[in-house]
Amino acid sequence: MNKVTVSAFVSGLIFSVGLLLSGMANPEKVLGFLDLFGAWDPSLALVMGGAIAVGLPAFTLARKRERALLGGEIHLPTKRSLNRRLVLGSLAFGVGWGLAGFCPGPGIVATGALQPGAAIFVLAMLAGMFVFRILEQRTH
Repeated sequence: MNKVTVSAFVSGLIFSVGLLLSGMANPEKVLGFLDLFGAWDPSLALVMGGAIAVGLPAFTLARKRERALLGGEIHLPTKRSLNRRLVLGSLAFGVGWGLAGFCPGPGIVATGALQPGAAIFVLAMLAGMFVFRILEQRTH
């Protein structure tokens, strides 16, 4: 195995453990966070704030570099405009998150942790990705 593969595995493992420990892979906790007008649980706001605190300096540093620390090219997003696809995709993501209590990363982690309903979410997510790919090919 090369150092990029090992780094990706270790990073994914740390991310997965973080999702489990923080409660992001627990749909009841997530739905409590999203219930702003009911029994709101603000604890995941601290998790998200922590993610921003880690990500912001990392992306700031990455913007100043041409290569990653392990030597690969850095490809950061360049688009800054809002369009219909972005807005509709964001709405679909939010509705799915609010209905299931999972988003993609935590859903995969919860499936690995054998949490009820997580595998159904991941299968639905994969089906949605497949349908999107087919529709995308038809429009181009």
